[in-house]
Amino acid sequence: MGRRSPYTAEFRRDAVALVRTGKPVRAAARELGISAETLRNWVTQDRIDRGQGAPGELTTAEREELRRLRREVSELRLEREILKKAAAFFAKETMTR
Repeated sequence: MGRRSPYTAEFRRDAVALVRTGKPVRAAARELGISAETLRNWVTQDRIDRGQGAPGELTTAEREELRRLRREVSELRLEREILKKAAAFFAKETMTR
């Protein structure tokens, strides 16, 4: 699974809003005590979430759905393998009786 951000959604939203008001990323990041690259990533993702990203860039909601679907596929594959083994076991058991 992914790692949790040490920053709350509210903090991130406020940090992005600060940049959107015209404050340079580096100055805002220094003021907030975070790295400029982290803030730049948040601003970029906010732009994508508002529909201003390049074609093919995933919104936060789409990223979360993709992560959830990948986890679900992984679980389903595991369950399928277990069921295949169980079916083979019981087929073998039936043949020996």
